[in-house]
Amino acid sequence: MTLFHFGNCFALAYFPYFITYKCSGLSEYNAFWKCVQAGATYLFVQLCKMLFLATFFPTWEGGAGAYDFVGEFMKSTVDLADLLGLHLVMSRNAGKGEYKIMVAAMGWATAELVMSRFLPLWVGARGIEFDWKYIQMSFDSNISLVHYIAMAAVVWMFTRYDLPKTFRLPVTVLLALCVYKAFLIELFVHVFMLGSWTVLLVKAILTGAVSLCSLFLFVSLVHSN
Repeated sequence: MTLFHFGNCFALAYFPYFITYKCSGLSEYNAFWKCVQAGATYLFVQLCKMLFLATFFPTWEGGAGAYDFVGEFMKSTVDLADLLGLHLVMSRNAGKGEYKIMVAAMGWATAELVMSRFLPLWVGARGIEFDWKYIQMSFDSNISLVHYIAMAAVVWMFTRYDLPKTFRLPVTVLLALCVYKAFLIELFVHVFMLGSWTVLLVKAILTGAVSLCSLFLFVSLVHSN
């Protein structure tokens, strides 16, 4: 039974990545090693972020139940490094915008999936007792994939020299939402005392809204050119 539960969680977490890689056309471009390079860039960026946070943002020592609003906001600002990393990956790949976006997003999201969820699923989902948190973790990995595809698309649009002036404000707002999404969700959890499933739903709705807006702007920009 525990092995069956682990198989379900593993399939729910990893198969959407495999399907996205196959159906997006990346396999036809032999982009596997490009995605691996994007994943390596992800690891380097996360290491730099960890060193920066450990150096300049010590552990919060406030009272029980207190929320360090300013500190958490500043920590989320460090996620701007992800935007720079995605831009670096896309600038090193030649090809159409769609190809650059998918390579960067797939590499970035897959590296995060392996580094942050592989061990918890391997150790926890194979435990004796059933726990819904591993199903939630698998759903969250799918949300992260959509999030990084949208983020890569917004970064690609923002760095274009021919971006129309009417697009600059919405693209900038979407960039800010991508960076501070985790902070906003933590703030909602602290203020409204949300449960785990509700948090997952809020994250899915916010990610879906950002993704749809990004898709609309991307399609409009491509067709205008």
